[in-house]
Amino acid sequence: MPTLAPQPLSPLDGRYRAAVADLGDYLSEAGLNRARVEVEVEWLIALTDRSLFGTSPLSDAEKERLRAVYRDFGQAEIAWLAEKEAVTRHDVKAVEYLVRDRLSALGLDAIAELTHFAATSEDINSASYALTVQRAVTLVWLPRLRTVIGTLRSIAEEHRDAAMLARTHGQPATPTTMGKEIAVFAHRLERVAAQVEASEYLAKFSGATGTWSAHLAAEPDVDWPALTRAFIEGLGIGFNPVTTQIESHDWQVELYDRIRHAGGILHNLATDVWTYISLGYFSQIPVAGATGSSTMPHKINPIRFENAEANLEISGALLASLAQTLVTSRLQRDLTDSTTQRNIGVALGHSLLALDNLQLGLGEISLAQPVLDADLDANWEVLAEAIQTVVRAEIAAGRSSITDPYALLKDLTRGRRVGAPELAEFVSGLDIGDGAKERLLALTPAGYVGLASRVVDFR
Repeated sequence: MPTLAPQPLSPLDGRYRAAVADLGDYLSEAGLNRARVEVEVEWLIALTDRSLFGTSPLSDAEKERLRAVYRDFGQAEIAWLAEKEAVTRHDVKAVEYLVRDRLSALGLDAIAELTHFAATSEDINSASYALTVQRAVTLVWLPRLRTVIGTLRSIAEEHRDAAMLARTHGQPATPTTMGKEIAVFAHRLERVAAQVEASEYLAKFSGATGTWSAHLAAEPDVDWPALTRAFIEGLGIGFNPVTTQIESHDWQVELYDRIRHAGGILHNLATDVWTYISLGYFSQIPVAGATGSSTMPHKINPIRFENAEANLEISGALLASLAQTLVTSRLQRDLTDSTTQRNIGVALGHSLLALDNLQLGLGEISLAQPVLDADLDANWEVLAEAIQTVVRAEIAAGRSSITDPYALLKDLTRGRRVGAPELAEFVSGLDIGDGAKERLLALTPAGYVGLASRVVDFR
């Protein structure tokens, strides 16, 4: 068999590339290297702004030309770094050499020795990961999640009064509305989205073992903790002053657990909507030209929700692995986090793919109210809860001598289908007040939804 030309190994870089491409701007190797160049350049500017080691602040024009090194970062820089890393066998050192090369091209050789000054690779990496993950989450992942939440809110509002039979333990239960049930998912996701939005993105910049030793040896009269804090916070991320060689990654563990939590809720949404489709509560809108089955022409399969379900499971497993691995570093540093963090984009990519499929799937379903109505009408026994509760209230009010209303209704309805006539006959014979009897006789499964419509608006 002939060997294929090089092909994408991950479906995220092949079949699903279009759905996750925006993450590549931040969480690809190129995105990480661009952020590394940004940190190196901004550290140079920070040092010269303070006129350290005999330097003078760069002019605004010089700063702009220097910042263009990362702002215009593209294929030429990607190729340059690949070639250099093949020699250095060290990715961050290759970035340092790139910055030095560009300084020379800009006529700024005088400050070249301040490139990567007193920095360990993990100073650059921690800031770069904080920047890239922050941008990927806030600019790509969260907006997609918010779009799905917005769609759920719209569906909840549209179907707030669409009465349907609930199923607790898979069995007929007290009716609800489709809108209220969809609102539950929107509410859950909004809570987690707010937690993700409040996440910290931390970096360290304190040298080889987190002690600022080299900084102090070079210039003992500078308040290096204050300077490096100001530098990191000036990048728009938070500063961690107490670390080993690496930033401890606890913020990443917290963030990935929150995103995994959101994924669990989304997974629950996917399986519930799939089940509603299976029950006939939602009909699927045919997509022109699409094939549901290779052999059964009639089928429209709920593939959007199945795709989302599977990708959320992959994403959740990767996020859990990231959180478990990144929380530990042997003594002052080991290298397990290096390869682990390169999979952040893969974990978020599968989550993003699921969000896209959920958004598309939610737009391809239509509520089948007649099916909901027929299901309700076939399950009048769900009114047993209402009847026994009213009887208990009547007993408490002294208007009934019934001794065990729960047992009475259990004998009538448990494991049995009871229709409207049987319930009406039963209620008519109850020892309760006339007002309570009238309310119960007027009740139907479709009307027994309590405050479900109002719950849609609760926050």
